[in-house]
Amino acid sequence: MADVPADVPQNCPGTSSSEAGKGTACQGCPNQSICASGANSAPDPAIEEVKEKLSTVKHKLLVLSGKGGVGKSTFSAQLAYGLAEDEDKQIALLDVDLCGPSIPKMMGLENEQYVEDNLAVMSIGFLINSPDDAIIWRGPKKNGMIKQFLRDVDWGEVDYLIVDTPPGTSDEHLSVVQYLSTACIDGAVIITTPQEVSLQDVRKEINFCRKVNVPIIGIVENMSGFICPKCKNKSQIFPPTTGGSEKMCNDLGIPLLGSIPLDEAIGRTCDSGKSFLTNVPDSPAVFSYRKIIQRIQEFCDQKNR
Repeated sequence: MADVPADVPQNCPGTSSSEAGKGTACQGCPNQSICASGANSAPDPAIEEVKEKLSTVKHKLLVLSGKGGVGKSTFSAQLAYGLAEDEDKQIALLDVDLCGPSIPKMMGLENEQYVEDNLAVMSIGFLINSPDDAIIWRGPKKNGMIKQFLRDVDWGEVDYLIVDTPPGTSDEHLSVVQYLSTACIDGAVIITTPQEVSLQDVRKEINFCRKVNVPIIGIVENMSGFICPKCKNKSQIFPPTTGGSEKMCNDLGIPLLGSIPLDEAIGRTCDSGKSFLTNVPDSPAVFSYRKIIQRIQEFCDQKNR
């Protein structure tokens, strides 16, 4: 339909439809309030405002997961730490997991927004009275918060903006993608674990990215076996019953960025708000992280050429 904007969810009824702003496909869309009010001749002006605000951000990366508990926020934190090791680079980490903001804890932040001089963090965790407070919001409220994060935060000159999202393909994801639709998202890194119950949801995440035209940088298989620190033998804690991420990536034509083994030190360093990469440098998982981070950097550099 000619009246369907390019940056809306699938099954958009169109801006001139009587269902504009009211249908199930409209939930969480940045244009919903405009369409519902009848002033639907143009998309949310905040989309262009976000583009202007983020014009000084070179690379914009989404970290996604189809299922909760696969280590998405842990990966986002370590990615930020790893990129920030280059003191000439400015890194920003945006936590849009509004109902479960774990990034402040993982980054060792309490009422502060800078981990290092070149690593800044923004999260709703800084705006609530207690880490135990529950955020009980419907889609429009979440949409408004994400709009504020992207449009009203003074991001400044940033080399990498990492956006940590909640699990799934819902309100927060639609809002982030649509507000960044004209600001050029470099791509998404999708986190999974080896077992089929996780891969099944990752396929939905891949389908989401393809529908909303977000490039997929690649898949990271987290919790990929356990390497005994004493005997160095590898055990499969979550056996890949259908071939794991490697087979899925081969079938779907998506890069497998790497596999990260389990290491109890990952949880320990996240709980203490420290970088796993620098605190446990000899761990096999650190080697995997660094290889994955290098591949993400190479993807971004290639995109700039």
